[in-house]
Amino acid sequence: MSATLERPVGRPPGRTAVRIGPASMVLRWRQVLVPLAALVVLVLVSALSIGRGDYPIGILDVLRTLAGLGEGPQNFIVLQLRAPRVIVGLLVGLALGVAGALFQTFARNPLASPDTLGVTMGASVGAVAAIVLSGGTSIGAALGGFGVPLAALGGALATGVLLFLLAWRSGIDGYRLVLVGIALWAMGSALVDWMLTNAEIYDAAAAYVWITGSLNARTWDQAVPLALALAVLLPLSLATGRSLRVLQFGDDTARGLGVRLQAAQAAVVLLAVVLTAGAVAAAGPITFVALVVPQVAIRLTGGSRPPLLASGLLGAVLVVGADLVTRTVLPVALPVGILTAVIGAPYLLWLLIRGRRRSTL
Repeated sequence: MSATLERPVGRPPGRTAVRIGPASMVLRWRQVLVPLAALVVLVLVSALSIGRGDYPIGILDVLRTLAGLGEGPQNFIVLQLRAPRVIVGLLVGLALGVAGALFQTFARNPLASPDTLGVTMGASVGAVAAIVLSGGTSIGAALGGFGVPLAALGGALATGVLLFLLAWRSGIDGYRLVLVGIALWAMGSALVDWMLTNAEIYDAAAAYVWITGSLNARTWDQAVPLALALAVLLPLSLATGRSLRVLQFGDDTARGLGVRLQAAQAAVVLLAVVLTAGAVAAAGPITFVALVVPQVAIRLTGGSRPPLLASGLLGAVLVVGADLVTRTVLPVALPVGILTAVIGAPYLLWLLIRGRRRSTL
């Protein structure tokens, strides 16, 4: 069996027909090159971030250490002190990027993301409740330090289930999903504000630091569970590619092409919610990554919907790069969630203004 490449007459530039035996497909080179370029940038930015600190380490030395060729103190600094923070940021960005692409393709709306749909706020409700109502440390002590992440995970999953149930009307409409999500976000925000207002000052301060989204003090205890979860969730997400391609054309078209609509919709929403829950449980609600990155990816690749792999890799680049900036460029070290919000909020306003202009044409 051999593979052949050919460009049929009339095919747009940048697309090549690939034939392997009786099967054939159209290969879009931008959708291949963009993820590869994002992966190279991610490796370099991650190595640069690991190398920056009170004890500077060159990029090549960092890469050698990660490959198992490090020595003595350098090995300890890279693998035990700095790498966990960067790895958690990389995994969180990957999960949020893929979750945002799933939500936006499913809803056929660039405003759909875990932030605007209330999923991250639901995680914040769970985490703040664990910190404030339990006195800040009792749940963590009882569950071996995983009390707050588990509460965040439970809050995100509960919000996702509620979102699905309230938006369901013989199927899920993308606009109704966004409206229900905004309502859930508002309710969750009110609950968080109420708990912070009535909390002790030390508990409120600890909760506020968590809900801004931060990679500070992250260890392998957060990186390993998230990596194991993504090892399962990412292949499942990529496997939804065919259903997503059909869902973007509407429910009637999907039914006509033989897609089990309700099952496909439920699977996409569940995967997106679990990806978001895992990311938030590991590092807190790092906002706007899932909103911005899929739209950047779709413009770079030139496709008709946000590409999952490219969105995930670009999300990882954004989170790791933002954390590097907060630690090395800004005069005061800030939680990474603040910088992503500074980037994402103007983009959200631009999307709203752009949509309003289109509706008046």
